[in-house]
Amino acid sequence: MSAELNWLTWTVIMTAFFFFPYVLNRIKVRGLFGAMGNPRKDDLPESDWARRAMRAHANAVENLVIFAPLVLMVELVGANSGVTAFGAALYFWARLIHYTVYTLGVPIVRTLSFFAGLFGQVLLMVALIGAM
Repeated sequence: MSAELNWLTWTVIMTAFFFFPYVLNRIKVRGLFGAMGNPRKDDLPESDWARRAMRAHANAVENLVIFAPLVLMVELVGANSGVTAFGAALYFWARLIHYTVYTLGVPIVRTLSFFAGLFGQVLLMVALIGAM
């Protein structure tokens, strides 16, 4: 398996589990059956950090929609290189940091980590354009 596919695999797994902390908070706040029920207007709200974690998770999914096809296209056209491997690894670590600091409410680092992940995607895009 290429480094890019390896990082994509770990990114998908990581993103799939980003829901876990905020669901635990929902269970704590509303109880197990309240958390499993349909949303109601009178539901108790999750903690602030849990709401930030939900937004960070949604943002991770939105960006995975861009990252995954980029990695797959790099693989398909054989544009793999040290630069694309670095871009994929950078994306993974940047998204992990982004989720963590977004959940904790650290604004500047959140923005920097978002752009680091974007830069990882740009490295993959440049490799694809170069392979055309």
